[in-house]
Amino acid sequence: MKVDVVGAGVMGCATAWALAERGAEVVVHEQFELDHARGSSHGRSRIFRVAYPDPFWVREAQQAYAAWRDLERDSGQELLGLYGLVELAANGAQTSARALDDCGLPYKTVSSVERIAVPPGWTALLVEDAGIVHADRARRAFLEVSGARVETRSRVDSIDDLDADAVVVTAGAWVGRLVEDVPVRVTRETVAYFRHDGPPLPSVVDLNPATGGHAMYALHDPVHGLKAGAHHAGAEVDPDTEGLPDPAIVERIAAWVRDRFPGVDPEPVAADACLYTTTPDERFVLERRGRLVVGSPCSGHGFKFAPLVGRRLAALATPLSTHD
Repeated sequence: MKVDVVGAGVMGCATAWALAERGAEVVVHEQFELDHARGSSHGRSRIFRVAYPDPFWVREAQQAYAAWRDLERDSGQELLGLYGLVELAANGAQTSARALDDCGLPYKTVSSVERIAVPPGWTALLVEDAGIVHADRARRAFLEVSGARVETRSRVDSIDDLDADAVVVTAGAWVGRLVEDVPVRVTRETVAYFRHDGPPLPSVVDLNPATGGHAMYALHDPVHGLKAGAHHAGAEVDPDTEGLPDPAIVERIAAWVRDRFPGVDPEPVAADACLYTTTPDERFVLERRGRLVVGSPCSGHGFKFAPLVGRRLAALATPLSTHD
């Protein structure tokens, strides 16, 4: 079976890997170069965690964790850096504790954490089996293992231009150009990097007391030491327009790093921008429409689920496979 994948971000690369597992012949079309910085998948690291206040996402993350281990085995590379996760929430706010209990996963509730300043009146939930995904390395590993043919500078303007048996659209912020009725909002988000020379810090998430989702976050960066950002803080944009990091958001991130990480130089050494493509409920759109398969999953937290999403999209694209 021939399957074309549109978009070589992490979800497209993961889908190519999963399609290869199912014996498909795969071509990946990328409108830019493979390592471009215009979309949502570039960068050295992303948070990996199983801690979510909603048990649905905990169970999804558990499945994704197993799939990452499959890719590590297939590629012979270490793709997860398990330095731990610290979830911080104001006392009385919902944390991931109940959902982790429901799913039988271990954690600790502590009042202090080494190298991290816990605000007075806040709760710290520590999960040891968490940390980062080595993002660029993982994206390349998916493609290398898949053996897929990759065509760069190959902008697809209509799926009618492709003659494959199935077409999987993992076009990120450009999904609306190819697929109708996918309810997404595209924003340009800002991250900043800080110099930290000690052992890798755990990933840190401040929970938003209103939504239970991320507010501010930080994670290990293999080059500078620490990467931090403000979740869903960016303005809505046209993805075809290039943009720079927002200086006001960089200042906000630096002030938070100063408060949370006493041992980290709070002066940013670099900043970057990326795109979020978010559905109203932050869930993923994974569906088949004729020979078209839609994969619009990121919503600012999708990277950690990439191998699981890839396998689900591959199953939708090859429903008659004997692997089902």
